[in-house]
Amino acid sequence: MQPIASDHLTIVVGLGKTGLSCVRFLRERHRQVVVVDTREVPPGKDELSARYPEVPLYCGALDPDLLATATELVVSPGLSVKTPAIQAASVKGVRVIGDIELFCREAKAPIVAITGSNAKSTVTTLVGKMAEAAGLRVAVGGNIGTPALELPLEEVDLYVLELSSFQLETTHSLKAEVATVLNISPDHMDRYDDMAAYHQAKHRIFRGARQVVINKDDPLSSPLISDGVKRSYFTLGRADLNTYSVQADEQGRRWLQQANTSIMPADELRIQGAHNVANALSAMALGAAVNLPVEAMCQALREFGGLPHRCQWVREHNGVRYFNDSKGTNVGSTLAALEGFGSTLGDGQVILLAGGDGKGASFTDLKKPIERYVRALVLIGRDAQRLAEEAAGATQVIFAEDMAVAVKAAATSAKPGDIVLLSPACASLDMYRNYEHRGEVFAECVGRLV
Repeated sequence: MQPIASDHLTIVVGLGKTGLSCVRFLRERHRQVVVVDTREVPPGKDELSARYPEVPLYCGALDPDLLATATELVVSPGLSVKTPAIQAASVKGVRVIGDIELFCREAKAPIVAITGSNAKSTVTTLVGKMAEAAGLRVAVGGNIGTPALELPLEEVDLYVLELSSFQLETTHSLKAEVATVLNISPDHMDRYDDMAAYHQAKHRIFRGARQVVINKDDPLSSPLISDGVKRSYFTLGRADLNTYSVQADEQGRRWLQQANTSIMPADELRIQGAHNVANALSAMALGAAVNLPVEAMCQALREFGGLPHRCQWVREHNGVRYFNDSKGTNVGSTLAALEGFGSTLGDGQVILLAGGDGKGASFTDLKKPIERYVRALVLIGRDAQRLAEEAAGATQVIFAEDMAVAVKAAATSAKPGDIVLLSPACASLDMYRNYEHRGEVFAECVGRLV
């Protein structure tokens, strides 16, 4: 392949929805663009050729010589920046960025930046709904819903961005008005060398932030920042100054609080479980940082019923409630769901459906909560056997060949007052198109019980 002569060439590495948004953004600014993709038939190929016939597309193995001709590489979050051809270009002085970096260079409104191993989509959505309730012109996107480069750049009062560790690796100019790492637990260990590397990627969100929100219950979320950066906190534990918490009054009713000021009763939240109380508290802390009125934040909390596939109520049958947490694609997410539901069940227990592609993570942290809350562990997918071995002795284990068998086994094992929870602690691609497809199949199988 002949190198392309250009004083300023941008190569978009990886097509798909995000890559197309990058091409549109760059061509609107009259930048010369080339697209490369390791897949022979990448998603978005036909749309690219129809809308931007002047933009070359090269498919297959990345060509180091071509990448070295670029001024910048805009790398898809799905492709590691450690890919040899990308690293070789970087060594030669080519800037390696992502779509979020392009967005941040031009965004004028304040940014609420949210990351974490778990709950970032829920909290991002909640903060967006709080801003809507306050009457602001808010744009929500990033790693959730709308790619950042498809968000409007004019007539916006506030951006709320969910950011993945992969996106943060290629972002240098974020400078959020307020940023948070909600929590950190092992995830994407098939992409990172160790937890330290994953932690470092997540904490890039704090670079240049004017304010930060910190989870007091997770030390790994606390940033190393200068004393001049304003801090606020959230916790399910003891209240303190600048802290959002949940506390019981003299009658035993639990309230969401800021320091010692009661804001709203926790039982008025539509989302269920202790983990969702923490999500509500973090959203309030973020909203307060950008001056959202308390009334608007409470209105959003009372109205928000949760996101699909995130501890979503499916139905009740024979006294057993069924919940779809297919978005629980890592151990930390499943831990949060187990603790969140298990601590509220009284005499009931959880029938946990788990398994899939574990992405190289260890499941050992699940053993204690499984022992405490789980009546039966029903396992599917590629890493079912490994999960069973690492939770050995904690509870009854049932192997199932597919979701239909798993749901029937769970229904047989459950007693009135129990919940059946699909929270796999694994990715879905060994058996399903994506986590949404897995959750839909679960809901269909539950529906066939009736």
